[in-house]
Amino acid sequence: MKIRADIAALIRAGHTDASVAFRVGCHRNTVAEARRVLRMPPADLLGRLYAEAVPTGRALGPAGRVPLSPAQQQANRERLLAALREPADAA
Repeated sequence: MKIRADIAALIRAGHTDASVAFRVGCHRNTVAEARRVLRMPPADLLGRLYAEAVPTGRALGPAGRVPLSPAQQQANRERLLAALREPADAA
């Protein structure tokens, strides 16, 4: 798949699929496919949670899993769950 440079740049900058699609005027599925081809993790909180086969609290980054201390894993897990529980209008 040939990936447009503007889509790739926005993905690498950390934008969500919906944000990239809105900015460049394409469908979210196009952006999701580009993200998959670039081997970039999902940018949204729920996508990051689903990307972990076993929720460990480790953050997925472009280089893969980053090892963290157990205390940091627990803190990250609690922060992620709190963000997912926020009402949609607060974000």
